[in-house]
Amino acid sequence: MKYTEEHEWLRREGDTLVVGISQYAVEQLGDVVFVDLPPIDSTYGENDDCAVVESVKAASDVYCPIAGKIVEVNELLNDDPELVNREPLENGWFFKIIPDNWDDVEKLMSEEQYQEFIS
Repeated sequence: MKYTEEHEWLRREGDTLVVGISQYAVEQLGDVVFVDLPPIDSTYGENDDCAVVESVKAASDVYCPIAGKIVEVNELLNDDPELVNREPLENGWFFKIIPDNWDDVEKLMSEEQYQEFIS
């Protein structure tokens, strides 16, 4: 997995990258009550805001960690946004993206680097 300074994570699945928010981000947000997901087939640049997560504390933008095209969104979050709290690194993912440039993924933080970043 790779991480961004905005607390998104990425995991490769075949030809796509699965994107969600980190456990740390979930802990900062509190109970998630709503997730606004990006439209399928939309394209975003690196660090463009592409989704919104609302919690009992605040609403926060979710940024696209790399440039690419959204190919799938996690429809489960429409009916069960708390899935983000329960399983942020598994079933609480937000969207899948096909990156414009796979090399951009390598520029992101490793798990170890991210843990140092948040400490």
